[in-house]
Amino acid sequence: MTDTIHDNPTPWVADHIRRFEETGGHPRPGMADLLLTTRGRRSGLLRRTALAYVRDGDAYVLTASNAGGDRHPAWYLNLLATPEVTLQVGAATFPATARPATEAESARLWPAVVAAMPSYAAYRTGTTREIPVVLAIPRDREKG
Repeated sequence: MTDTIHDNPTPWVADHIRRFEETGGHPRPGMADLLLTTRGRRSGLLRRTALAYVRDGDAYVLTASNAGGDRHPAWYLNLLATPEVTLQVGAATFPATARPATEAESARLWPAVVAAMPSYAAYRTGTTREIPVVLAIPRDREKG
């Protein structure tokens, strides 16, 4: 039995997820996008959202910007509670483990994040919270 996946209800995010599916994972030419599925920390339901990413070795680097809002996005809070997530990159879907980047990793990765998505620079200056950088590592690539 498979759990039903609930897409992010925010209209522009839901539209992004729809375009991701319609285009085989390439909704924005020139941008690297993926779908992230987390387990809801309160509901226990599977929750899916669309995010831009950059790569750092085996890791997919995500940014919990929440469009510069003053609160962390729900997907970030969910993965803090349950770091086992699912990523869909293009047509490939695979399990991963997600964690916040360390302070040193965030400092090193932030320029690459902003280069890929320049709006993140404005998001960072528009909020008082620290915008977390997240590393999602495919489970078959984890070092153990």
